[in-house]
Amino acid sequence: MYAIIKTGGKQYKVAANDVIKVEKIAAQAGETVTLDQVLMVAGDGAPQVGAPLVSGASVVAEVLEQAKGDKVIVFKKKRRHNYRRKNGHRQNLTVLRITGINV
Repeated sequence: MYAIIKTGGKQYKVAANDVIKVEKIAAQAGETVTLDQVLMVAGDGAPQVGAPLVSGASVVAEVLEQAKGDKVIVFKKKRRHNYRRKNGHRQNLTVLRITGINV
């Protein structure tokens, strides 16, 4: 059984025991979070597709850690104008382990 969830403006396909990295969720390591924006559930029989969300469906996950992503370099340049700007960014992430899908 798998589900399509939406969190942090992105969509993820998850199944039980999957480990995913999502944008930061306000929870400490070891806590349990419930993701209730489920767009689709499939695996047992016919798939259930929400319009836009599947009513009564949720995904339960355990927070493994709060981490930071890889550094992304932002470089701006305008040629022949001596304009150069270099900036870096590291996104805050939350690492989740999916423990269950409730329909």
